[in-house]
Amino acid sequence: MADLLWALIGLLCLLVCLRLWRRVHYRSFWLLIGYPLTALSVRATWRKVALGCGLTKKRQRWWFTLTPGAVASTGLVKVRRRFQRVAVDTKPWMWLPKPTRYGWRVTLHTLEGQIPEDYAEAAERLAHSWRVHAIRVSSPRPGRVVLAATMRDPLVRVDQIPASSELLKVTVGRLETGKPWVIDFHTVPHWINAGATQSGKSNLANALIVGLAPQPVALVGFDLKGGVEFTPYGPRLSALATCRAESVSLLDDLVALMVDRMGLCRQAGARNIWQLPPAIRPVPIVVLVDELAELYLMADKSEKDEIAKTSTALLRVAQLGRAFGIYLFCCGQRIGSDLGPGVTALRAQCSGRICHRVNDPETATMTLGDLDPAALVSARSIAAETPGVAIVASQDGQWYRARSFYVSEHAAEHAARMYADLTPSWAELIEGTHNAEINDADLDELLNA
Repeated sequence: MADLLWALIGLLCLLVCLRLWRRVHYRSFWLLIGYPLTALSVRATWRKVALGCGLTKKRQRWWFTLTPGAVASTGLVKVRRRFQRVAVDTKPWMWLPKPTRYGWRVTLHTLEGQIPEDYAEAAERLAHSWRVHAIRVSSPRPGRVVLAATMRDPLVRVDQIPASSELLKVTVGRLETGKPWVIDFHTVPHWINAGATQSGKSNLANALIVGLAPQPVALVGFDLKGGVEFTPYGPRLSALATCRAESVSLLDDLVALMVDRMGLCRQAGARNIWQLPPAIRPVPIVVLVDELAELYLMADKSEKDEIAKTSTALLRVAQLGRAFGIYLFCCGQRIGSDLGPGVTALRAQCSGRICHRVNDPETATMTLGDLDPAALVSARSIAAETPGVAIVASQDGQWYRARSFYVSEHAAEHAARMYADLTPSWAELIEGTHNAEINDADLDELLNA
């Protein structure tokens, strides 16, 4: 009896130690204890899981079967074995699962007639079968499917990551893969950021301001809330428009600035400003637009011409700005096709997409509709209790769940004041630009550059 008691105490101590190990240093616990057990379990249960998720195929195989024979005098049925072809459920071939930072991934060989979408549709069923947080499906090459399992949600808590030191590149959060979430305007020049109130949309703009403030760039703001969002960051903004009339004037300046930089590139034989010598290279400009829908809403017909002018100018900046160092980051609570064709055309020019929690499916569709349909499902499932979580169309062509760091308004204001001396004067930037005019030949050259 005493031996049994001591055995139970020893087992309890072992379980407590394992639990503490898992809590204190999860990564080593996962690699040494969790992953081997999980890999064995996944391989052992794959046949049943594949059958339950509808990922098997019927194939004819030669097999020994039991068939009834003659009836004995005792009334018992004699059974004999026969070697014949029977239909067998065949599972996709699975390689050995490999550990990742937050789970594991495994490569499968697809069966005849299967495509990656078949596995994507079964991803939720696979996640429930293996008791994991989520399953993501990708296909590196034809005939292969990679299942990436996440054991627990890595976005519950997001730790700060050191800021990027590269120009026009800002680390704003973390992806669900554990990698940094980086907004790189060099690679993806224009972005759309949609999100409802308290979804983390403004927090992301704060993170951008904090990241861009110490860099040698000009920041231009369009704050259609009357300036209540961006006015505190005024020391670091070269220009700020707080209403539609001011936006029209500021957009005219940006278009004129593009024309001026076009002439500079033509004279130097460069296709964009990054091919110019550093001594004459113009300052890059990042344009932050808050409440994008306010630029397109029309109360009466008297605003029609103003809206058309605003829409055309903003679209021209999106079409031509990349080559001349002008980048867009447009935010809005609602971005729908009902705002007019101008919004749809602008979306087509913005390859960077960020969708936080939204109140209507139309905004999610407008932001992510031309991507994987699974991204829409994931965007609509973002909980209100997780501000900052968003679906991001990354520069590698994939979409990810991500979460931005928390950046308070106080931190953004402090960064704007600290680096106020780096703010280029808007008057100096646009000096002499309105003397240049753009013609059809110049416009065609810009669009084809």
